[in-house]
Amino acid sequence: MTTAEISGSVRRRQADRRARTRSALLEAAARGLSTYGYANLVLERVANEAGYTRGALYHLFANKEDLALAVVGWIEETWNAEVGRRADQETHPVDALIAIARGHAAYCRREMARAMVTLRVEFTGQDHPVGRAIATIVDRLAASCAALIAAARSSGAIPPGPPPAAMASAFLGVVEAVGIELAGQAPFDTQLAERAVRGLLGLPPVAPAVEARGDAAVLPPDEEPT
Repeated sequence: MTTAEISGSVRRRQADRRARTRSALLEAAARGLSTYGYANLVLERVANEAGYTRGALYHLFANKEDLALAVVGWIEETWNAEVGRRADQETHPVDALIAIARGHAAYCRREMARAMVTLRVEFTGQDHPVGRAIATIVDRLAASCAALIAAARSSGAIPPGPPPAAMASAFLGVVEAVGIELAGQAPFDTQLAERAVRGLLGLPPVAPAVEARGDAAVLPPDEEPT
């Protein structure tokens, strides 16, 4: 092996270790934020729970704000990969909206989702970088949902009603409320999320057999019913 190859191998191992450390710290921070909130988050406790020293944490994150912003970004990335991706794969806007409702309910079974809810409540009405980051994510999602609602209404798939922006706000409010109240209560969380948004959008109820197939579609492989 040449010197260049050895050097490249060392850099890859270092990058892998850094990625593992960062992932572990983000997961521990998300758990801490969901339990204690931002104001009461202790970085030393985060590092200990992740299995690292406080120095390792500060090597990757400048301070608590930097860590919380990283957690918010990480949650957005995972939500987009697990929920947004499913919606993007749908060819009809109504199916995309249903996919968001059911997918978000399933995503709320994870502790990281509770961290985002806790932060959003904590920073409501405050001008803080973490609060602004969350508001930007919510605004972006609301705009996407409004576009889907407008497209569905144009095609005649849903009846006329309030402006798409108002409908999108109501849609997200319903989806978030179901996710909070029924977090982890599978399969009722996904079933009731779809029923709620169907009523909001003016759609007919879904048949029980179709509803059961939808439950399997949103579950991760290790949670699929046997």
